[in-house]
Amino acid sequence: METALPPNKTIKWGIIGCGNVTEIKSGPPYKLTEGFDLIAVMRRDEAKVKDYAKRHQIKKYYTNAEALINDTDVDAVYIATPPDTHKFYALKVAKAGKICCIEKPMTPSYKDSLVIYNTFKERNIPLFVAYYRRSLPRFKQIKTWIDNGAIGEIRHINWQQCKPASVLDKSGEYNWRTDANIAPGGYFDDLASHGLDLFTQLLGNIVNATGFATNQQGLYSAKDAVTASWLHSNGATGCASWNFASSLHLDDVTIYGSKGTINFAVFHEKPLVLTTASKTTSIEIENPKHIQQFHIEGMRNQLLYNNYKHPSTGKTALHTNWVMDKILGKI
Repeated sequence: METALPPNKTIKWGIIGCGNVTEIKSGPPYKLTEGFDLIAVMRRDEAKVKDYAKRHQIKKYYTNAEALINDTDVDAVYIATPPDTHKFYALKVAKAGKICCIEKPMTPSYKDSLVIYNTFKERNIPLFVAYYRRSLPRFKQIKTWIDNGAIGEIRHINWQQCKPASVLDKSGEYNWRTDANIAPGGYFDDLASHGLDLFTQLLGNIVNATGFATNQQGLYSAKDAVTASWLHSNGATGCASWNFASSLHLDDVTIYGSKGTINFAVFHEKPLVLTTASKTTSIEIENPKHIQQFHIEGMRNQLLYNNYKHPSTGKTALHTNWVMDKILGKI
């Protein structure tokens, strides 16, 4: 764990890329979390960044990322741009010697993510990645069940996620999430990464993975259908299917153990269901309004109080990139 900063210090954050994800999900907690303050934002469109700063009561705004990174008042930078720019900005943040949090996935490839990870590691600079599900109470409950042996030894995990093509998909309008140059796996990169990252937290790292990916719709350049199988370090097997050309909207995960099962969803807020031979337990745990709240509070607890080991770091996110590249046949 990195050395804690002085407990009376306020870490001043800047955001690069203040788009939709930062409006409610992630931006506000950087300002609302005690010990943190959001003092600067950057977006290339001056009218939009000025509007964002005004609405969120942020002191400074920039249209140039390097100006924000090199602002001496900024201690830490949250990179919330599309994944193909993460490496470019992250290396500049590392050069400036500043704490960094990067939106997921860390980059579109394991190779580029490794460069980021090694750069921050060599400079001993804290690096986090916004796989915030690791910090959400609903998934912590699942982890508690597993660690307490509620379903015995873990045998297998299965995830099925599918959804119809969206209006945007069918329109032909540009969407970086389906641009093969930015997200080779399409929505797999954006959505499946969350689940795969979570599964390694719940069951341990994945030691081998393989998969098939194709484009069934022909609506965009990225893949829209992926299947995968993998092996966890504890011997548990896993498989999943993601299809973004289906008639159904489905998000269903089952963990099979020697004494029972746990059923839940990665994205949908349906109940967590623990089933054993003796009983079935169903628990509903809502996500917070600002869904990255606990993730951001965890960074504060590690950086300022040194009483917490954050679960989503450059190292864990790098492993998720490796798994994704293995599934897509890139390595």
